[in-house]
Amino acid sequence: MRILVTGGTGFLGSFVVEVLKTRGYKNFLAQSKKVYNLTKEDDISRLFNDFRPEVIIHLAANVGGIGYNRDNPASLFYDNLIIGTNLLHKAYETGVEKFVGIGTICSYPKFTPIPFREEDLWNGYPEETNAPYGLAKKMLLVQGQAYRDQHGFNAIHLLPVNLYGPGDRGFFEAERGHVIPDMIRKFFDAKINGNEEVVLWGDGSPTREFLYVGDAAEGIVDAMERYNGREPVNLGTGKEISIKNLAEKIKDMVGFNGRILWDTSKPNGQPRRCLDVSKARSYFGFTAKTDFDLGLDKTIGWYEKIRG
Repeated sequence: MRILVTGGTGFLGSFVVEVLKTRGYKNFLAQSKKVYNLTKEDDISRLFNDFRPEVIIHLAANVGGIGYNRDNPASLFYDNLIIGTNLLHKAYETGVEKFVGIGTICSYPKFTPIPFREEDLWNGYPEETNAPYGLAKKMLLVQGQAYRDQHGFNAIHLLPVNLYGPGDRGFFEAERGHVIPDMIRKFFDAKINGNEEVVLWGDGSPTREFLYVGDAAEGIVDAMERYNGREPVNLGTGKEISIKNLAEKIKDMVGFNGRILWDTSKPNGQPRRCLDVSKARSYFGFTAKTDFDLGLDKTIGWYEKIRG
């Protein structure tokens, strides 16, 4: 079975590739933007001609943190919409057996009841800074269901919560950083430079749920192997933490002894995020295994090591 992993050289993709290897899969391709630019239809055709995939795990995306989302709404909408639309259509045209679409927690309405249930996905508009990205990724779900209904095409759709772990490019590209790599980097910089304070966005009141990237990769491959339904499925832990408590936790783990200042002129983002993860457990047996503190320790240790 030839498995194409789009974005397979990226943060999540590299972990998915490792899970495929450990489960004995040998014939797969980790697509890289340097070789195949999926915003270009000709590159998609060339990719399919070169590899002839039978299964696709679609991870490639233009994605970033809240600041990047605020500054690049058009690029986020266009890139993610065009990549997903053309890739899924080409998969159908060429007889791909299964398409695993990876959506986003950002597709949920701004004021979704806690915990987020898949049935609530259409009950409102996403949080404003996330909307262009979230809606573009949401169209992948609509397209997959439409192609299933009309053509019998086996497209599934997963909704992972915020991911964290070693290798996140947000450590090196500040404008694309999500909250955990952004905090770790800021606290490390402040500690090394002897600063007395670290400034963080918002007021610390929102909550977030975090899934260790290795667990997410396991869940994606579990779904590839065992799930063939039309319903979107959440991937997460079902546990939330406030941004304020997260900041204090990371501050202590890094060993920064200064103050945290909250810049309330900056956006908070969505007020709360916490998933109902019962369907992933029921449909394909996925349960997150990595303790949050252990995952943070691994992530901080990795960053400390590469910083030297």
